[in-house]
Amino acid sequence: MTTESGSDSESKPEQEAEPQEAAGPQGPAGAQQLGPEEQRQALEQFEAAAAHSTPVRKEVTDKEREFAAGAAKQLEYQQLEDDKLSQKSSSSKLSRSPLKIVKKPKSMQCKVILLDGSEYTCDVEKRSRGQVLFDKVCEHLNLLEKDYFGLTYRDAENQKNWLDPAKEIKKQIRSGAWHFSFNVKFYPPDPSQLSEDITRYYLCLQLRDDIVSGRLPCSFVTLALLGSYTVQSELGDYDPDECGSDYISEFRFAPNHTKELEDKVIELHKSHRNDAS
Repeated sequence: MTTESGSDSESKPEQEAEPQEAAGPQGPAGAQQLGPEEQRQALEQFEAAAAHSTPVRKEVTDKEREFAAGAAKQLEYQQLEDDKLSQKSSSSKLSRSPLKIVKKPKSMQCKVILLDGSEYTCDVEKRSRGQVLFDKVCEHLNLLEKDYFGLTYRDAENQKNWLDPAKEIKKQIRSGAWHFSFNVKFYPPDPSQLSEDITRYYLCLQLRDDIVSGRLPCSFVTLALLGSYTVQSELGDYDPDECGSDYISEFRFAPNHTKELEDKVIELHKSHRNDAS
């Protein structure tokens, strides 16, 4: 029995060695070593896998480029739209600005009726004082002796008012057009002391208007005498060849103009021959 068990123990190591040899050599950590053919096949499979993975990466790169290009186009389009909107806003402001000037003018047109019945028109700044307009009128008339004259206007109740030269015009005329009249404010106590003939002329025009309108009452004799001087200054000496019976019919000497007054004016006019006009 001892002999059989010894032979069995000797045969077992031999049987265990055979499977190890059949299994072949193994690498570290239990990895099986490949032969040359198997290594070649494994290398081909690795290269094929690497070649297959390259287009995937390339496809991702193209998508990124397409996304970047699309984003750039969108940004460019948005910038273009913003520029258009800015241009429209600027043009709109420019188109509205002239309307604002029209609605709020910085100057006002003034019309002034002069003593001879003519009209003088000028522009003054909206904030101008009355003195500015008065100086413009006097300059137009070549008038130096200004103290006897002034400007008048009618208020909303049609009342006559003197324009204050020290105040702004817009604070005196609250509404309506800026219409004025040039008038004598007061008469000098001694007209002979006046130095300018133009001053005397405008005083006479005012005096005539006051008499004809009835603001300055006069007697019949005074009306006739003043009327004769008016005709002498306008027509000169009486000339029977040129002056007919109705040569003064266009003149007015009083509020109530009569034929009797005309005859008296003609009589006095004949006596003014060679008088200075």
